[in-house]
Amino acid sequence: MQKFDLEDRTTEFAKRVIRLCKAVPKNSMNNRLIGQVVGSAGSVGANYREANDSLGKKDFVHRLKISRKESKEAIHWLELIAEANPELKTRMNDLFNEAKELRNILSAIIKKVEK
Repeated sequence: MQKFDLEDRTTEFAKRVIRLCKAVPKNSMNNRLIGQVVGSAGSVGANYREANDSLGKKDFVHRLKISRKESKEAIHWLELIAEANPELKTRMNDLFNEAKELRNILSAIIKKVEK
């Protein structure tokens, strides 16, 4: 059975976004998009880690919701990068899927904890 660690997975997602951004042509538009997507992608994992060190159930759920919000934001910025750089769109499909899977996983955890 494969070990599943969401902390590692969210870190790997952010690293993959960074690697993508290194391939994005540098110009004023892309530089702004790159800064935004790197920030939101990194915040998914950072906020998930904070949730794991939370002070209680309410704090845990709050931080998970922030992490989920950041995953949604990362999807938004990835879509804009794809629009500005259509030659990278195919390369980005796996990142889109991973961002959506992370969002769905976080939503499922939130739903389960809130019950």
